[in-house]
Amino acid sequence: MTNSTDFVVLLIGRLYGKIQEREPLPTIISALLVHRFFQKYEPQSPGIFAFLLLVFPAVVSGVLRNGASSILWPLLRTYTIFYTSLISSVVLYRLSPFHPLAKYPGPVLAKISKLWFARLGWQGKQHIHYRDLHKKYGDVVRVGPNEIMLSDPSVIAPLLGPAGWGKGSYWHARALHAPVVALSAVNDHAEHAQRRRTWTRGFSPAALKDYEEIVKERVVQLTETLSARKSVDLARLFAFFAHDVMNDMAFGGGSEMLRDGDLTGHWALVESGMRIFTLIGHLPWLSRFIMLIPGSTNDLDNMRKACFERAIARKKKGTKQKDLFYYLSDELGAEKDEIPFEIIINDGDLVVIAGSDTTKTVLSSLFFYLLCNPEKLAKLREEIDGFYPPGETLSSKHFQEMSYLDACINEALRLSPAVPSGSQRDVGPDPDPSKGRTFGSYYFPEGTAVSIHTFTLHRDSRNFSPFTDEFWPERWLIAQGSMELPNSIPKAEFVHDTTAFIPFSYGPANCVGKPLAILELRMTTVSIIQNLDLKFEDWYARTWEDDLDDRFVLMTGQLPVVFSNRW
Repeated sequence: MTNSTDFVVLLIGRLYGKIQEREPLPTIISALLVHRFFQKYEPQSPGIFAFLLLVFPAVVSGVLRNGASSILWPLLRTYTIFYTSLISSVVLYRLSPFHPLAKYPGPVLAKISKLWFARLGWQGKQHIHYRDLHKKYGDVVRVGPNEIMLSDPSVIAPLLGPAGWGKGSYWHARALHAPVVALSAVNDHAEHAQRRRTWTRGFSPAALKDYEEIVKERVVQLTETLSARKSVDLARLFAFFAHDVMNDMAFGGGSEMLRDGDLTGHWALVESGMRIFTLIGHLPWLSRFIMLIPGSTNDLDNMRKACFERAIARKKKGTKQKDLFYYLSDELGAEKDEIPFEIIINDGDLVVIAGSDTTKTVLSSLFFYLLCNPEKLAKLREEIDGFYPPGETLSSKHFQEMSYLDACINEALRLSPAVPSGSQRDVGPDPDPSKGRTFGSYYFPEGTAVSIHTFTLHRDSRNFSPFTDEFWPERWLIAQGSMELPNSIPKAEFVHDTTAFIPFSYGPANCVGKPLAILELRMTTVSIIQNLDLKFEDWYARTWEDDLDDRFVLMTGQLPVVFSNRW
């Protein structure tokens, strides 16, 4: 650090020219000290920000006034020198060869500040920008002053596996206002494993069998709604459907959006909230400032109040209903200690938010791709009709045999992963110094935020080829050996690397709700295609992929579809 500080001091000295007065030098040094303090301790408190960036320069100005009759000019002069020096120090250091991430390529503006990607995140197209950066710079890209984005499948297991690193600052900022930290943001491996035990029991095969009737009732309701309305925004109906299902699972009910619509504005709040969460994910310190604004947390407080009321109502029902609440609250008595009610509420809230957004996105994308490819839809319908002819009761008994159904679902997950920009990790100190923090040719110093970009992995021709950006479910059947590679495609051109397929993340912190999500995707798809004919509205320009916004979860645009009864 000494060499880099000397380097910066010399450059700033040249910027100001030959310093003939002694007065500016203490201000310059104070700016360098503030930079060093932020660099080492990364303070998040607004109070510390205010002291170091406002009070400290004012104190320096007072010391340097030398009996001047007016404070305004010395204060203005000091602030100008201080901020010019501070900004110059930050920019020059982050772009200098002394920075520990200097060898990794990336946009200059991204290296200087996270403000650049915060702007892209606010606009919603960061998943596209990340992919473009990987195309330009390669598998490792510096996307922030201390942040790396990867698109190399070989680092998935080391980064996200059992020996991987803890959650990054992106997660910590989102958890600030919560009374307890959500499972998805828990950083400590031991605490995460302990908290996840109830979730694991709640998504076991035996538990999933209990949930089937809950999901089935909502799927039947959705199918009947589509049949009655004829023309709908299918993405919005899928959102309401998924929200109702997740409330049934987490709180034993309490939501009827599929029937009534978004009367309380809850879903609109979720969608607008995701935009804010994306912004503070890039700028974690900003969340503490937002919380200082009167009324800024009212919507979150109201959501938690609603969850609290639903949790109380569900608890009064007792243990007869084996929904997810049954397991998350440990009504079966498997845990040694009683689970705090705050954690139960927080976990239930996480179930609703995480399970609704992701299911809606994947279902909507699946039906978009099927409608864009009528021959694939016809092939899937043929398989569904074979297992579920007219009059056949909806159930999961044939799902394991339906290879083309799973191929279509996997292909939708590949093209439109619900969480396209991955799950951020922070490099911590390695307990074994001999190993360091090196994966292959990549070395990341402690404190570096690292993510694997799922969207890029899934759309990389080195991992999936041919038709990398196209909906081609057959690739999954060919890879399984249940279908021959067409003669028109040379064998050398077929690439199918499932190690690069991580739509539910990877490792001990992956999506624990994957089994339920797959059940919902299968059952909903089978029911709709079994009972209804469907097509796009004539006016629809098929802008689905262009309308997708990355707000951590992919947020969707409209999907206008016309339905008619088959029977």
